[in-house]
Amino acid sequence: QVQLVESGGGLVQAGGSLRLSCAASGRTVSTYTMGWFRQAPGKEREFVAAVPWSSLGPDYGDSVKGRFTISRDNAKNSVYLQMNSLKPEDTAVYFCVAVEYNPRTVRGTGSYDYWGQGTQVTVSS
Repeated sequence: QVQLVESGGGLVQAGGSLRLSCAASGRTVSTYTMGWFRQAPGKEREFVAAVPWSSLGPDYGDSVKGRFTISRDNAKNSVYLQMNSLKPEDTAVYFCVAVEYNPRTVRGTGSYDYWGQGTQVTVSS
């Protein structure tokens, strides 16, 4: 089993920045693809970013590309999401996700076996 715990969410004004953290436990996740999804009230879960276990580069959802950066620290068994130039439409619960090795696609919710409980990000206008 892998447990994922997100932290770093909060309230920020538009144009500001937040850094989300996801701490994994139960397994070493250096061989896992790690990512982030988000879900706003009344909306479907949306792909945000993912970084594969392999040397392939990260992938980002179109709405966050150029503003968000995903990274991982295998020594800390953690993954991060640096969010810059935040907009009110970024308001959502952000979920950390994980799956061993590389999935067929990093953008689908069904690709991931493990989900965190989420952390709230609220961006005020």
